[in-house]
Amino acid sequence: MTDKTPQDIASPIMLAEWDVRFDATLIAWPHRDTDWAERLAEVDMCYKDLTVALLKAGQKVVIATPEPDRVREKLADVREIDKVLIIACQTNDTWTRDYGPLTVSSGDTDELSAVSYKFNGWGLKFPSDRDNLAFLNLVATKGIVTSVSVRKRYVLEGGSIETDGRGTILTTSECMLSINRNGFITKEAVEKELAAGLGARRVLWLDHGALAGDDTDSHIDTLARLAPDDTILYVKSYDPADSHTPDLERMEEQLKQFVTPEGNPYNLIGLPLPSPEYDDEGERLPATYANFLITPRAVVMPVYRQPRNDDMAARMLAIAFPGHEIITVDCLELIRQHGSLHCATMQIPSTWLAI
Repeated sequence: MTDKTPQDIASPIMLAEWDVRFDATLIAWPHRDTDWAERLAEVDMCYKDLTVALLKAGQKVVIATPEPDRVREKLADVREIDKVLIIACQTNDTWTRDYGPLTVSSGDTDELSAVSYKFNGWGLKFPSDRDNLAFLNLVATKGIVTSVSVRKRYVLEGGSIETDGRGTILTTSECMLSINRNGFITKEAVEKELAAGLGARRVLWLDHGALAGDDTDSHIDTLARLAPDDTILYVKSYDPADSHTPDLERMEEQLKQFVTPEGNPYNLIGLPLPSPEYDDEGERLPATYANFLITPRAVVMPVYRQPRNDDMAARMLAIAFPGHEIITVDCLELIRQHGSLHCATMQIPSTWLAI
């Protein structure tokens, strides 16, 4: 954990997800050329439910898809369809959290602009040529209009970082020091880029925590999330027999050591680890309640048809976000491809949109 003095603060600075200016969400619809092909009907329904939930949360919705006519057909009976912008765009996959834009605010004018980093399929694990260019292609269509800082020399996935909007970034060493991303071997090298590109004043590093079935090398949005009022929500195993428990306990102990810029401990809320879910081959899937999306008036959270755990997580989120409606989306289908709700969404300001 490294602190920087105020004069070292880079400008612009990355906005917190709960910033009131984030009144739109970018998603990418699954299609026949993705790994969803064999279960396209099922995942179509999940994405329709997600779209409806985002509209209920007061969001405008931008959908990137190589099949705009098919998506329009799937959404034909959706109310408030005038708040949905469908843009033709080639993609490899659906995880816009990791290849979508990071929004920053200029310290001088408060203008919101985008930062576009390189995406290389989570450390060269999967094809990413289309996803790496997806946001720039959306801007090229004029469907999204904003200035963009292109930082394609560096690999950075949106799911790998959390920010409080005041210069604190929370991340994991497992992901950020992955040699197949940038070749960074020191935390100092990562912190230098986060300061230059996103205005990081300090970085909080988690060195423990991982979910079975996770392809991302422990993205922070599967494990721990920053929230208003110096709160961190994190995944906690309440089952001593679960194989995740020892490492998550080590993560919890590290979280207890973190302090705010003012030197105070964070308020910690331990979201339950969902009961195990498995794919058809018996591989455990990375179900997590930490993968929620914050909007100005709601929290859209994943659920997994586990009534006790689903309800417990929803109640905890309501404590962390008083005044926010808690809206649930069944994400059992999403975790079949090893992601969940936050992975599938990226918040953006509607001032960028052509609607």
